[in-house]
Formats: sequence, C-alpha cells, structure tokens
Amino acid sequence: MIMEKNDFAKRLADLRTAKGVSARDMSLSLGQSAGYINNVENGVNLPSMTVFFYICEYLGITPKEFFDTDNVNPEKASELYEVAKRLKSEQLEHLIAIAKGLQ
Repeated sequence: MIMEKNDFAKRLADLRTAKGVSARDMSLSLGQSAGYINNVENGVNLPSMTVFFYICEYLGITPKEFFDTDNVNPEKASELYEVAKRLKSEQLEHLIAIAKGLQ
C-alpha cells in the first residue's frame, strides 16, 4: 500500500505530538527553518529522503515503523519489545495476558 501525502502528513503530526514536541522545535532540531515541519504536516511539501531519515531518527523509530500505521506508538512498542526479549516464558505469558486485557 502506498502512503498518500495527506496520510504521511497526519502520521508525522501524530508521532510528533506523541513525542510531545512542537513542530517548530522539531524543525529547528533537524536543522531546518522554523516552519519546515509545519509545512510538511500541512501538505505543502514532503521531506527529501535524507531529511526523512533524520525525522525517523529524531522520533526514535525506523522508517518501517513510520509507515506501519497500525503501530500507534512505535517508540514505546520498541521499548516494550526490548524489555520482553529478556523475560522468561512465564513472564511473557503474563505480559501477553495483560496486553490483551488492555485492548
């Protein structure tokens, strides 16, 4: 499935908001003009591939995670996965039961 420009803009806005950072601060942190991220989120333009990789790095996610719109909070999901990798089988079963209960 191809992500449309509006979907890209919404995904970026959602991930940025979840991180708790303003569009202006993110723009400046990426070395761009103050309104850069705002322009991307409003569909005025799309980032270059290089800037897209910087955006993903800034958000703490992979490009694959950016496009995985079923993953609402990829940064937290990755953190949970890293913790889960070190759990014993019984602990994982409890964690799965908790996660299913929260759905």
